[in-house]
Amino acid sequence: MKIAIFIAGAILSTFAPLAANADTITSEKHTFIIDSVAQGLNHPWSLVFLPDGDMLVSERNGALKRVSSEGVMTSIEGLPENLVYRGQGGLLGLALAPDFELSKRLYIAYAEDGDFRKSGTAVSSAILNDNTLSHVTLLFSQKPKLAGGRHYGGRLLVTDEHLFIALGDRGNRDKAQQNDSHIGTLIRLNLDGSVPSDNPFVSDSSSFPEIYSYGHRNIQGMTLDNDGKTLWTHEHGPQGGDELNPITKGSNYGWPTITYGVNYGTGSKIGSGTEQAGMEQPVHYWVPSIAPSGMDMLSGAKFDQWKGDILLGSLKFGLLVRLDIENSRVMGEERLLDGNYGRIRDVVESPDGDIYLLTDSSNGEILRLSPKH
Repeated sequence: MKIAIFIAGAILSTFAPLAANADTITSEKHTFIIDSVAQGLNHPWSLVFLPDGDMLVSERNGALKRVSSEGVMTSIEGLPENLVYRGQGGLLGLALAPDFELSKRLYIAYAEDGDFRKSGTAVSSAILNDNTLSHVTLLFSQKPKLAGGRHYGGRLLVTDEHLFIALGDRGNRDKAQQNDSHIGTLIRLNLDGSVPSDNPFVSDSSSFPEIYSYGHRNIQGMTLDNDGKTLWTHEHGPQGGDELNPITKGSNYGWPTITYGVNYGTGSKIGSGTEQAGMEQPVHYWVPSIAPSGMDMLSGAKFDQWKGDILLGSLKFGLLVRLDIENSRVMGEERLLDGNYGRIRDVVESPDGDIYLLTDSSNGEILRLSPKH
């Protein structure tokens, strides 16, 4: 049972008690305990850790929650007014500014409403004061906005200098090969929303200067390598053909000209095949699709045998997938959880080295994985 309490300022808090029994799971390299930190989240999408140990969690239906380590949830007020919940769109990715402890600035990705029921992915920055957002500033707005509710992308990643915004093709696949739009691209901005002078297409008048790479179907996971240099993404294929890619500036990742997937239902061919000159090959792909979700490369602070490996969720099969990474190559894959906890939407290594998962449902949970010693 959840207990709802109204506190000063009419901020709603809920307490979700920990699971009575934690499960023990044995993997190839670690035995770990998995328990529930909080329950009752409405399709949670992204999780970030605040310096005080609390978590911020976005819910796709347009709510933002602060969650304590004990599972106490508090609503955050002041989200962008033009946020729309439509299909796969809503409140999506979160990221903290590198100087968050001083500036209290965070970045929020969401589906932005437009005319005639069109929408697109947008990103705003905001200042978090206690449980209220202020100084909400639009930094990026996808052009063009399109009808439908598919393939918004929405993952965010922040480095010391840049903000990366992962986008999807919005169901309009051919535009992913046309750089006079943001459709099917990865965006790189400076932290203030301006365009970096060394972006690959800044001198090309026929391309949008924000674009860092293109030919993506629907990027759903993004993480920085432990080397601090390599940016990894993965994206959903159609029926088959989910991809893992290390990103290089200005590169074309092929969609929809090349893919390891096929059309839904009919199984008919998409594009010209699986390879073409001038288009990047994935370092790993999945056939059949697993519908990969949030991912993180592990520092190994607690899961030392997984140091440098990538963990990612699977929406389709409810898996936690571990990829053994060596020299930017996938040497092996291990599949965990076996669908026992539902669809896994986000995977985050906490500052102290535990692993936190979000489950995607109307009664979504925050799960914590801790190594058993």
